[in-house]
Amino acid sequence: MKRIFAAIGELLTVAIVASCAFLLFAVLRSPKLERGERYTFYLGENSSARTVTSCSPLAALFLGDVKGESVVYRGDRYSEFAEKYHAELLFTETVNGAVGYYLYAPRFGEGVVLGGKKVNLQIAVDGDCTVVGTPLIFGGW
Repeated sequence: MKRIFAAIGELLTVAIVASCAFLLFAVLRSPKLERGERYTFYLGENSSARTVTSCSPLAALFLGDVKGESVVYRGDRYSEFAEKYHAELLFTETVNGAVGYYLYAPRFGEGVVLGGKKVNLQIAVDGDCTVVGTPLIFGGW
């Protein structure tokens, strides 16, 4: 009887350790941005990076070395995200009526240098759609 209880105890220990390891993996690999309509994950460090688009943020858990991401949201949510991420606006650009905001947010750490400034958050607003990307939105919006 002692052997059975010992075996059950060992199995429970292994199950708890495996569960904790998976949760840590999921937290470290989870998307940086909040839930949205559509996700694009960048598997490289420039605009020619391989991209994977998904309706679920959980796709990031299975993609390997994700270097960046962008998420599509409904409505103009620039002010909301700039405030939420305590982001400093560095510069803007307007292309075909869409406004691109280039920001630095301490939460996202490293970024890319554009115009001599470190950018790690880009927000693009086009009518009733907002795309948020870190470090940038690759492939346009």
